[in-house]
Amino acid sequence: MERREILKSKIKFESPKVRIADYFETAAATILQSAREQGLEGVVAKRKNSLYEAGKRSGAWAKFRLNSGQELVIGGYVPGPHGVDSIIVGYYGESELVYVARVRNGFVPETRQKIFAKLRSLAVQDCPFVNLPKTEKGRWGIGLTAEDMKKCVWTRSELVARIEYLEWTEGDHLRHAKFAGLREDKNPREVTKEHTGEA
Repeated sequence: MERREILKSKIKFESPKVRIADYFETAAATILQSAREQGLEGVVAKRKNSLYEAGKRSGAWAKFRLNSGQELVIGGYVPGPHGVDSIIVGYYGESELVYVARVRNGFVPETRQKIFAKLRSLAVQDCPFVNLPKTEKGRWGIGLTAEDMKKCVWTRSELVARIEYLEWTEGDHLRHAKFAGLREDKNPREVTKEHTGEA
């Protein structure tokens, strides 16, 4: 708090692009709800009485990302040292499976092994996604090209995963996608494009 006051007294912020962010002393649930209502990406918090530690990552900081989420069908995976490096997911557009993301985040080694145990018995020869391969990776590097697809193992579309994400891109892909769990109660054929919902 002292450093904030010193900064404000010593530096003139003449550009509207550079300013000291407001801070709020309130319950996390309250500030997160407010951030959701404003459509913000998330909230950063720091313990009020913490010290400045140059060059160190202290436990005084916390970051809360407000992701949206929905169920998506797993149509393949990329093998990794713990079983699954990433899963390849999509939704049903009419009767065809549409690719939207390769998801690597959200796994721990145990989860990777459990997902692999379920997927390896579902392996098939042909890619189930109607819109693959992509001709290029795209702006966020999320398109699967023919070269990328050589590393993939395709599966029958029987498993549904809950996926969190930051946003849908203009190219109908997920940005910053993260695995949040399996939905074994969901029929894959009922998984369509929602573009809504919060995780």
